[in-house]
Amino acid sequence: MRKFNIRKVLDGLTAVSSAASASSAAQQQQAGNRETEIQETLQSEHFQLCKTVRHGFPYQPSALAFDPVQKILAIGTQTGALRLFGRPGVECYCQHDSGAAVIQLQFLINEGALVSALADDTLHLWNLRQKRPAILHSLKFNRERITFCHLPFQSKWLYVGTERGNIHIVNVESFTLSGYVIMWNKAIELSSKSHPGPIVHISDNPMDEGKLLIGFESGTVVLWDLKSKKADYRYTHDEAIHSVAWHHEGKQFICSHSDGTLTIWNVKSPTKPFQTITPHGKQLKDGKKPEPCKPILKVEYKTTRAGDPFIILSGGLSYDTVGRRPCLTVMHGKSTAVLEMDYSIVDFLTLCETPYPNDFQEPYAVVVLLEKDLVLIDLAQNGYPIFENPYPLTIHESPVTCCEYFADCPVDLIPALYSVGARQKRQGYSKKEWPISGGNWGLITQSYPEIIITGHADGSIKFWDASAITLQVLYKLKTAKVFEKSRNKEDRPNTDIVDEDPYAIQIISWCPESRMLCIAGVSAHVIIYRFSKQEVTTEVIPMLEVRLLYEINDVETPDGEQVPPLPTPGTGSNPQSIVPQSHPSTSSSSSDGLRDNVPCLKVKNSPLKQSPGYQIELVIQLVWVSGEPPQQITSLAVNSAYGLVVFGNCNGIAMVDYLQKTVLLNLGTIELYGSNDPYRREPRSPRKTRQPSGAGLCDINEGTTVPEDRCKSPTSGSGSPNNSDDDQKMNNFIEKDVKDNSFSRSRSSSVTSIDKESREAISALHFCETFTRKADTSPSPCLWVGTTLGTVLVIVLNLPPGGEQRLLQPVIVSPSGTILRLKGAILRMAFLDTTGSLVPPAHEPWREHNVPEDKDEKDKSKKRRPVSVSPSSSQEISENQYAVICSEKQAKVISLPSQNCIYKQNITETSFVLRGDIVSLSNSICLACFCANGHIMTFSLPSLRPLLDVYYLPLTNMRIARTFCFTNNGQALYLVSPTEIQRLTYSQETCENLQEMLGELFTPVETPEAPNRGFFKGLFGGGAQSLDREELFGESASGKASRSLAQHIPGPGGIEGVKGAASGVVGELARARLALDERGQKLGELEEKTAAMLYSADSFSKHAHEMMLKYKDKKWYQF
Repeated sequence: MRKFNIRKVLDGLTAVSSAASASSAAQQQQAGNRETEIQETLQSEHFQLCKTVRHGFPYQPSALAFDPVQKILAIGTQTGALRLFGRPGVECYCQHDSGAAVIQLQFLINEGALVSALADDTLHLWNLRQKRPAILHSLKFNRERITFCHLPFQSKWLYVGTERGNIHIVNVESFTLSGYVIMWNKAIELSSKSHPGPIVHISDNPMDEGKLLIGFESGTVVLWDLKSKKADYRYTHDEAIHSVAWHHEGKQFICSHSDGTLTIWNVKSPTKPFQTITPHGKQLKDGKKPEPCKPILKVEYKTTRAGDPFIILSGGLSYDTVGRRPCLTVMHGKSTAVLEMDYSIVDFLTLCETPYPNDFQEPYAVVVLLEKDLVLIDLAQNGYPIFENPYPLTIHESPVTCCEYFADCPVDLIPALYSVGARQKRQGYSKKEWPISGGNWGLITQSYPEIIITGHADGSIKFWDASAITLQVLYKLKTAKVFEKSRNKEDRPNTDIVDEDPYAIQIISWCPESRMLCIAGVSAHVIIYRFSKQEVTTEVIPMLEVRLLYEINDVETPDGEQVPPLPTPGTGSNPQSIVPQSHPSTSSSSSDGLRDNVPCLKVKNSPLKQSPGYQIELVIQLVWVSGEPPQQITSLAVNSAYGLVVFGNCNGIAMVDYLQKTVLLNLGTIELYGSNDPYRREPRSPRKTRQPSGAGLCDINEGTTVPEDRCKSPTSGSGSPNNSDDDQKMNNFIEKDVKDNSFSRSRSSSVTSIDKESREAISALHFCETFTRKADTSPSPCLWVGTTLGTVLVIVLNLPPGGEQRLLQPVIVSPSGTILRLKGAILRMAFLDTTGSLVPPAHEPWREHNVPEDKDEKDKSKKRRPVSVSPSSSQEISENQYAVICSEKQAKVISLPSQNCIYKQNITETSFVLRGDIVSLSNSICLACFCANGHIMTFSLPSLRPLLDVYYLPLTNMRIARTFCFTNNGQALYLVSPTEIQRLTYSQETCENLQEMLGELFTPVETPEAPNRGFFKGLFGGGAQSLDREELFGESASGKASRSLAQHIPGPGGIEGVKGAASGVVGELARARLALDERGQKLGELEEKTAAMLYSADSFSKHAHEMMLKYKDKKWYQF
């Protein structure tokens, strides 16, 4: 460290070390006092980090609930997450701290509250009357495992069934246990020798709240009289029970069984079922029982006034339907509809017009929660069509492989993308409105357009409107349709470098102003797209093949100026060849039989119809060279003003003029240095080194013996064909787990070995108009190239004039000789003008390309090309631009054209930066970084003062590294799970406005009127029988529950939550309860803990003794 500081002093530089505070930042002022003229307005108080919203399908869902009055849907997951959905645009994400799986959810209907039961045997009461729901109370069961819960409508007593077969009762206001317990041995017949199994169902008779139906797993169902504390009826069946449902009149119930049967029972006839149905069983002719089927996991029994009841079930298919997709079966009268699903069914719920269980249910839709989708079926229309899902739940339709985020886009972009995307929508949806319509939208305080682009494993790209914390898909582009698809494995070309998903997107480069889009795929292919509102048919897909690897017999070129000759027809040795429609090179191989000059994918040679939207301008493919597969692309940039695209990998760099369809540059990374190689890689002329190296410098052992030694950088990884399993495929360009130590060694020491040379990949590319050499007096178009060894090189671009000349004269490309060095792989580059404002890359404004223009318009449009230079005149001011360069380890601000480093910041010593972006915020700009150690940091520009450093999340998997990105106005995102995008903000202003922007889940709604009992039912005592549960379950009647059975934990959202509770039975009582709670809470907690410890010891010895007495005379098979 001391040595490094001495070196900095010698260089005349003073850097702000990452540990130093902002106040100790010293500034080197070599260029007069010009740097101090830039007034930096950003301060640390402008920054605050917080999560904003989570979009996408809940990952690994496990539970489902619906409030039929509020019209809100809740989904719980295996990781303890809770997602709440109201009307489109009203969504909410909450998380249980324990991370245990959610096994069941129960709404307190129209109360703005929800009970969640978790696999760690805890119950939680969530308050939904605030924008960010919070837990009011929790209850942890210590001795029994929770298996099923039931909360009757308008009741405050929650029935909790356990694995031991007992039922406990919880008061949902105070979250305390009642002394009333239904023990399994009391519920079943005394003559029964075996335990009935866990509780799988609890529900009260719709017409008599005093009668509780209890389903045990073994097949026993008991109708329990709560008042007399005894069983009225017991219904026994040989097959295990999965679920039970009532007919609304309370005279019949239906059970679903493990052998694929349904049994319908009359309440007063417990001896045998009234009817047994096997929905998917083959009926045998001689009256035998149908063959058993798969278990029916759930059944619902819903009645209608005007017709037959609906019986809806999941599962139950016959065993001979191998490979058949999961099904939901809807039985209505004599018709049975089997609805196939794309994924396995987790749960389903029937949506009904009434919340009252004792009224005709009038079902109108079924919500089906699948493993990876949410489907709503319209029961009111013939054929049961599905509703069009308005939520953004299709992010994971194909796995996301990369992500880009653009805030403050041109205002016409979203309407343009929406208009072309609207034509892609499927037909045949239900005509009705989406039935989940609860909640209210928040206030829109952000007015700028935001777009998220996701790249996927199947080669598709999705554009999303992400404005104002919502998400909506705009347009989907399928990049794979340009390639020939192999029908089966045998047909597949043996040139593939990945076993699966050969079209997967790795890098997206997009210019929002010109709408030019460029993608790099996993099979070393690059496709350039132009946006058009017109449909076109492309007769021949324009295509280039690039041979990006050193060869022994390469064409000799002068040292330094490595500009390949322009292509001439018929030259096969050129590094570029235009292939019009077929692949003459596909069958070619070198003399020793190795694959050579073959791309990994085959472009279609038939005419391609291209719909409005993104249309192919050019396909570029890297080819195999002497049996070596092309290496995956690690960086990519496109510039619409220059008409150029450039890309690089661990072999080198290639630049293509996409207007003239020619390759302008094709160099190995070492050749880029010319004679200025800082690593002293001898000899300097690439021509001389080729003889002894055999296959060349960059391809020693590539893809064969040492796959783990391949180029490893934030954007590059092993592209070896031997390592293309699924995990590597998803993480194929970020493999940095072990990288940091080995990589920092190779940078700090003198690198001389060929092995270390082969690691240098192109990691960053940036087109700009700036000063390329120290002697320059005016800026010119150039390309800045960053490598994984921390080198920045500058390539000068000499562009022909606009108009027709641009298509006729060649673009001349030459290295400038400028080399800059940083520690760590280069991640991002940007340029500031004299005032410290960001200089955006030059771009051409978008125009419709498929409509012919007259000559004057063409000339005008060419002259309109913006030139991104400072407004100040370059003769008067010697230094009028600043280059900002961010690497994995540090950031530097370099004054141009003098190339003096005026500011330096060591971002991290022990970790490495995964993503760095130069972004605008509060009318200023800053550098935002996300480190592998979980820290998010921001630095002012140009002085690189630390403004924010917050530990956010550790890098738990490569998906986060691959998808994390910052954008303007303090926005950022990453893929938090394979199906969900997490958005966050680092802007203080957005954090303050977030509460207003979030939607309201709870809205005051009148509870519908209870069904009319009718004159005769009232006269003769028919209709629903009510029950005073307080009288039965309250402390005065049933006493206190055992303290050791469950432990009450006050929730963090208690006080804030109840302030929001405005009405309802639970709300009123909870307010009073909380006032007492606040005063007595601390004393009570201490007393509870002491008592629980004493009781626990006492009860353990007592129970052990009881167990010994109970079981000492029983045989093992009687347990």
